[in-house]
Amino acid sequence: MKSLRLAAVFAVAFAGQALADPAEGVWQTQVDDGAYAHVTIKKCGAAVCGTISRTFNETGEYKSPNLGKQIVRSMKPVGGGKYEGKVWRPSNNKVYIGKIDLAGNSLKLAGCIAGGLLCSKQTWKRIK
Repeated sequence: MKSLRLAAVFAVAFAGQALADPAEGVWQTQVDDGAYAHVTIKKCGAAVCGTISRTFNETGEYKSPNLGKQIVRSMKPVGGGKYEGKVWRPSNNKVYIGKIDLAGNSLKLAGCIAGGLLCSKQTWKRIK
């Protein structure tokens, strides 16, 4: 009976860690139109979503009007570190077919048109 209770305590204590998605964290984008951002990726239902949490340009950190906006939208895992969903590009305010290819602390993000045939890509690095 004691071992069953102990197992239950461990299961509850570590459940949050076991349920964390590997894409969760803070990621730094590549420079796009003279600026870059930190994007915080968290679970949103069965998918992950990413919100712009900090923005930077050549002079340092600044308050972009895009702070708090969702850039990675409803990316669902499809296996092998790959995700599919939507991605928003702030510079032209368009939403594209989104793809993520995650490998450790490197996240390759693609925004695509034409059913995913033509894609613009960035590689983001994990900050934390």
